[in-house]
Amino acid sequence: MADRLDLDELAALTLARQFPAEPLDPVGLLEAVGPVQSQTARSAFLGLAARSPLVTHATLTVAHEAADVVRGSTLRGTVHTSTAHQHRVLDAVTRVGQRALWARTLLHEDGTRLADGRLEDLWAATEAFAADTWRTPDELHEHLTAWLVEHDADAGRVASPMGRYLSFGHGGLVRRPRSGGWDRQGAAEYRAAAAETGLVLPDADAALTAVVAMHLRAHGPATREDLAWWSGVSLRTVDDAVRRLGEELGDGLTVRPGPGGRDHLDVRDAPAPGSTGSARSTPGVVLLPEFDALFCAYAPRGRDRFVTAEHHAVLWSAANGQVRPPLLVDGRVTGWWRLNGAGGRRTLEVASFAGTRQPRRGDLAEAVSRVEAALAVTVTEVTRTRV
Repeated sequence: MADRLDLDELAALTLARQFPAEPLDPVGLLEAVGPVQSQTARSAFLGLAARSPLVTHATLTVAHEAADVVRGSTLRGTVHTSTAHQHRVLDAVTRVGQRALWARTLLHEDGTRLADGRLEDLWAATEAFAADTWRTPDELHEHLTAWLVEHDADAGRVASPMGRYLSFGHGGLVRRPRSGGWDRQGAAEYRAAAAETGLVLPDADAALTAVVAMHLRAHGPATREDLAWWSGVSLRTVDDAVRRLGEELGDGLTVRPGPGGRDHLDVRDAPAPGSTGSARSTPGVVLLPEFDALFCAYAPRGRDRFVTAEHHAVLWSAANGQVRPPLLVDGRVTGWWRLNGAGGRRTLEVASFAGTRQPRRGDLAEAVSRVEAALAVTVTEVTRTRV
């Protein structure tokens, strides 16, 4: 039997992938570390800048404006920032994972579900409507309502918050800010991903296989539960994709037991940790964004490679689904941080959990400079607290 992985080994293997040794530009970094969950728009700027000095507010903005990097609702229906190529893969996977939600929300007047193929027709009609010009959420909602009326469906159901979300939450759309910077939470408008990127939608099975490989190369080793949670598809669908990936890679796909006896899948061509083989060899102090991959790439019980259950409960609010931006120290999440104020000059508070190493001011210098570069701000004061 293969040697059992412990939490330190899991963390070291993942951190070697999430913090590449060589500086990478926004597109290259996203290809290496995977899409960034970013319903908070600034998360992509902060998360990528924390991992490479070549990512700044300016360089990521340029990549967005060129549509080399795009933002849209994909995995689990949450907003992700990705390369144009990644988005098309995620889009195809999202159509599988979100199909049941669409089907139970959009019904015929008699309460029966739309027939097979009707969702594809609706998605295609939405993309055609948003192909030649950017559309507002109101325009997309009016289009969805009209389509349902035309096809004898219950248009009244889409007046609900969920129905309105489906108007613009289709994976085949990408979004941009109507005004202000790409790191701002202002109003958005939407366009068909195929029109904006010039890329076709891949076959669903091929996309599912690719997304499993994408996750393992960026976040592995991972359990099948991690893969299912992150991708938003069923365990059976994950198992089928893993089987296909195994046929492609042969002995390039590995399985090792880990904590709790759970099998962890991995790929042999992923970056290896430093010579110490320990998470302690990773960057000392990093200020991560909300919804960072060190949290969101894993099913909740798989996050203990980076954070204790007690600290996780403090950082992740079950009431509203929000996450405090995590503080990473020596490969472990040991607190959170907050940027205060508005405009170009801000203050920064760093809170460390009791019993963890509190970073010294000198330890924070590089991390603070990455925040400044990501958001084009100046941090005028840093305070450190214990919580």
